[in-house]
Amino acid sequence: MRMKPSSAPTKISHVKARNAALLNQLATPGLGSLIAGRWLAGTGQLLVFLAGFVLYCAWVFKTLSQYYNLMYSDVPPPNTGFNPMAWAGIILCLGAWLWSLVTSISLLREASSATVESLKLFGAGLVKKDEAAIASALATLPRWRRQNQIISRSYEFKDFPAAMKFVNSVASLAEQAQHHPDIDVRWNQVTLAFTTHDAGGLTEKDFALARACDACAS
Repeated sequence: MRMKPSSAPTKISHVKARNAALLNQLATPGLGSLIAGRWLAGTGQLLVFLAGFVLYCAWVFKTLSQYYNLMYSDVPPPNTGFNPMAWAGIILCLGAWLWSLVTSISLLREASSATVESLKLFGAGLVKKDEAAIASALATLPRWRRQNQIISRSYEFKDFPAAMKFVNSVASLAEQAQHHPDIDVRWNQVTLAFTTHDAGGLTEKDFALARACDACAS
């Protein structure tokens, strides 16, 4: 029986994990977690953040009200130092941000793990793509070029150490997937080339690993 490459669904994609992390850390803690489907953590983070925000706003409103009353009263100016309400608000907001940071790191790790696991599933019964399938797959990888039964792309980095860091990331991915590209390094430029020798041409494994390498370079 001829087996086809498995395409088991991943829990979260790299792009979705990245967007969730950006929302968590740069917008509203918990919002990215909710979008990524982490309902319990996201709800908790959002509620803690909102509680802190409300407490801090209440302190600000109270302080501004006191200053406003000075316009119509001879009462001495109020103490402008932070009171427990303000500190509680800040601590809650900071706690929600740190909690969402933990979730964001977990999401990014899961996305990377899912990418590698999906590549492993292509190990048995690889199927060579036909011309139409190759053209369709290449359309999702605009920076990759095809030459016969090989796809390749050159990456440019700021210096040699950055290029080698990328090469090490690619090597780790390739080793776990048991699918190794040809790698050419020229100071700050790295060129990768993929083909599946066992299948006699290009397979989904080549394109999956190409997408994983693009994610490492971003």
